Amino acid sequence: TFASMGKRKREDNTTTVTVEAEEDDERRLARIRSRYRNKQHTLIFSSRGISYRNRHLMNDLRDLLPHAKTEVKFDAKDKLYEINEIADYKNCTNVLFFESRKRKDLYLWVGKSPTGPTAKFHITNVHTMDELKFTGNTLKGSRPILSFDSSFDTEPHLKLLKDIFSQVFATPNMHPKSKPFIDHVLSFYFVDGRIWFRNYQIADEYVKEKQGKDKTELVLIEVGPRFVLNPIKILSGGFSGAPIYENPNFVSPNLARSLQRKSKNHVYSNRKAAEAERDARAAVNVLPPDELDGLFKD
Repeated sequence: TFASMGKRKREDNTTTVTVEAEEDDERRLARIRSRYRNKQHTLIFSSRGISYRNRHLMNDLRDLLPHAKTEVKFDAKDKLYEINEIADYKNCTNVLFFESRKRKDLYLWVGKSPTGPTAKFHITNVHTMDELKFTGNTLKGSRPILSFDSSFDTEPHLKLLKDIFSQVFATPNMHPKSKPFIDHVLSFYFVDGRIWFRNYQIADEYVKEKQGKDKTELVLIEVGPRFVLNPIKILSGGFSGAPIYENPNFVSPNLARSLQRKSKNHVYSNRKAAEAERDARAAVNVLPPDELDGLFKD
């Protein structure tokens, strides 16, 4: 009948549209695969004994990097060269490894696997996104802009660290898990011998002029997290090899705590010495007996 013929034609048209849409998707995916050439991944994981705040910091960095991969906690702290095997198994060329010591001190290993180099930092002044609660907000999966201050172009080891950070934190173009636009900036500042990390959102702000016309300006709104990296050393290989740089001004947290305890001991000893000196001075300067003390007594 005519009704069945019309229905069959509509079904044929729907099938044709569906096939064309699938072909368009395949062509689009093929075009994306042809552009996606920098296939670097960053492995982010930690050792056992990490505190809750440091774990939240690690999760914040995972959210900031769409090309990041995860792994269970690492046990063998004395065999860090085994991290290269884990990175190879995960098909990762970059590694961010958080090492916790005494449940107090947090160290960050940043390096290229397996050839190196690898840099070790002591992390201080940790503030996660949940703690800061800034007004900035970015879309998860968007690609960042990496910003370095001019200090990274002055010293050889800072130039090397800039190159390492550029490869570890930069999201490759056309990555399948990334969004096709940029809306935040990852900033690295070298101040007082330390590297300060900040994350800002790129937002539009409306400004009213005197003539009554509105104008938009780009502003930076901090999102978080925050932390400070104190460089310790740089190894020539992947989590192994000879040190090619060592920070002469670095003081280990154990030594800092020991010096603080000794300073408190000095306070106690100084107070006791002052008391002994006061007693000795009082024993030497004894007043002679007064002849009029018993004059008015009955």
